[in-house]
Amino acid sequence: MTSPHAVTAGALLFDMDGTLVDSADSIDRVWREFAARHRLDPDTVLAALPGRTAHDIVAGLLPAAGFSGITAEVAWIRAREEATADTVTEIPGARRLLTSLPAHTWAVVTSASRTMTERRLTASGLPLPRVTVCADDVRTGKPDPEGFRAAARILGVDIADCLLFEDSAPGLLAARRSGGTPVAVGAHVAEPVPYRVDDLTAVTAHARGGRVHLEIRQPRAHAEPAEGIRL
Repeated sequence: MTSPHAVTAGALLFDMDGTLVDSADSIDRVWREFAARHRLDPDTVLAALPGRTAHDIVAGLLPAAGFSGITAEVAWIRAREEATADTVTEIPGARRLLTSLPAHTWAVVTSASRTMTERRLTASGLPLPRVTVCADDVRTGKPDPEGFRAAARILGVDIADCLLFEDSAPGLLAARRSGGTPVAVGAHVAEPVPYRVDDLTAVTAHARGGRVHLEIRQPRAHAEPAEGIRL
């Protein structure tokens, strides 16, 4: 790790799966069952998942299903996900970071349903946010920026004054399109971003003077933030 970068922001917006919680085993199991159910290639199904809502995934994989068919499949997926929520754990550092933040300075923006969001956060021992924008709340999922902009608006903060934590390519694209500053969590997404961390143990934060003050320790290979980034 390099020396930490000092950053300030009005609010922090977090994706959930892969950013705050490790739900990979649960998600992998359910969508492999979905692939077998419809005789689809499981690798093709899994490649369609990151950052997208269940409705958008099913619509893309089963274009002939029609509205009622897609709705029924999404209900099946959500029921199976609820049955596997016990396998979810926190991303390292998530609990420490969230509990250091006042409730009005952070939100969760996720492609999961509201029910699954609450189940996964609770199962992993994380606090429930005051503001959550879920799949149920948006017309268009990521990579559309609607969810991030809605969360900033509810918090009463300019999206340009927000740090947006994401782990997927569609999520990071949504973050960039929103006008906020993306922070990539994890080493598996190659998109250029101002800040990148291996996990949330690399981020410390405290609130002072109505602002969130952070130190971000980036991997050595990503030592400097992009030019022109200022919060």
